[in-house]
Amino acid sequence: NRLVGKKLAIVDDTPGVTRDRREASGRLGDLDLALIDTAGFEDLTDASLEARMRAQTEMAIAEADVIVFLIDARVGVTPVDKTFADLLRRAGKPVILAANKAEGRAGETGVHEAYRLGLGEPIPLSAEHGEGMSDVYAALLAATKGGESIEAEGGARPMHLAIIGRPNAGKSTLVNA
Repeated sequence: NRLVGKKLAIVDDTPGVTRDRREASGRLGDLDLALIDTAGFEDLTDASLEARMRAQTEMAIAEADVIVFLIDARVGVTPVDKTFADLLRRAGKPVILAANKAEGRAGETGVHEAYRLGLGEPIPLSAEHGEGMSDVYAALLAATKGGESIEAEGGARPMHLAIIGRPNAGKSTLVNA
């Protein structure tokens, strides 16, 4: 919601409300973005709804130019976050690690724990309050070598940005607000 500039994605304190990926156009500074808000990542591969949600998330990873991996800084790093970090390392795409819900001192421990994921320096942010967005912008510029548009057949296109993380990490809040 933060990147789209309106309440597009459902935001709720109940984990697992987002069931499908949702795509929208957005901007951060002067960067045009094609955003993919994903369902929460569950480590399942059976025929369950959660496994189908995982498949949608994996498709978003494949389509993305850059991945923003959100963890909930108040909860800290979970086993699912570790599994997800392994998957993202294998994807071979630039990954920006963001520790959401880090406003005030509430998420300080979770931000420090995020280093253990081996995805570089975590960006503390609060998608709800807009804190840390300039750091996300700088990380996107670095990940895309200056933020130039992605070249595609027929000219430039916006950067495809997948917002990934376990349920209730704040993915929809980041997309909507």
